[in-house]
Amino acid sequence: MLLTPRNSFPMPKLTQSGFFRCAVAMLASAAAASAQAPKPAPAPPKTAIGAPAPNVAMPASKLVQTGGSLFVQQCGFCHGRDAGGGETGPDLTGSKLVAADINGDTIAPVIRNGRPENGMPRFDLPDGDIAALVAFIHFQKIEAASRKGGRRGVDVADLQTGDAEAGKRYFNGPGACSSCHSPSGDLAGVAKRFEGLKLEERMLYPRGAKAKVTVTLANGQTLTGELVYRDEFTIGMRDSSRHYHAWPASAVHYTVDAPAEKHADLLAQYTDADIHNLMAYLQTLR
Repeated sequence: MLLTPRNSFPMPKLTQSGFFRCAVAMLASAAAASAQAPKPAPAPPKTAIGAPAPNVAMPASKLVQTGGSLFVQQCGFCHGRDAGGGETGPDLTGSKLVAADINGDTIAPVIRNGRPENGMPRFDLPDGDIAALVAFIHFQKIEAASRKGGRRGVDVADLQTGDAEAGKRYFNGPGACSSCHSPSGDLAGVAKRFEGLKLEERMLYPRGAKAKVTVTLANGQTLTGELVYRDEFTIGMRDSSRHYHAWPASAVHYTVDAPAEKHADLLAQYTDADIHNLMAYLQTLR
């Protein structure tokens, strides 16, 4: 007689149907385990410039820090160390282009292509550097907006407080602006070319306004051209053929027509109302 060992039990025999039920149970268990397994993480989202989104590629604070260093090196001279505007570049924290930007879709093309007409060169930078610059500019925009009463820039609306009709009367009357400028000539569309503070700067301190000089020689001959050089000893000009002429100032008679000097003379004559009204009028010239 065979004895069953203590603490052991005889194994039941599986019938064909029982084996089938076990197989089904095992498959079901495997399927449930597969369903509960975590799905693979999705690929990092891409920005408009093809780089991983800033908060995926690296922590946002690190990206902003990297962008800040790059900004000081590449952009700070014109736009200021904090993107708030510099010697020649505008305040980026108040820029409409920056406000409309999503992950670099408007900022990146300007960085890559530059704006030659405004004196901004193009920058050949890798996507990672551009993403860092974009992150820094947006961070500075948020910082600037959070400073209550600390706005350093001038909004267009700040310069639209004057009376345009009164400005037009000043333009054609006491200011004598119409003696040199024409709303349908050199000033046509000026409010589209320059906006806000840039327009006011052009009005008060015009850059690149070339002076003309008319020189009368001892024999009565008269020459007119662009004033190139003048001091107490010498007068120099360039004629319409781009030839340079110079004479001892004491040997000739000359008169200078310098538009920039006329604007400088007006600074002592303007009242606050004159400036506000004239600005309001210029902003209608679109």
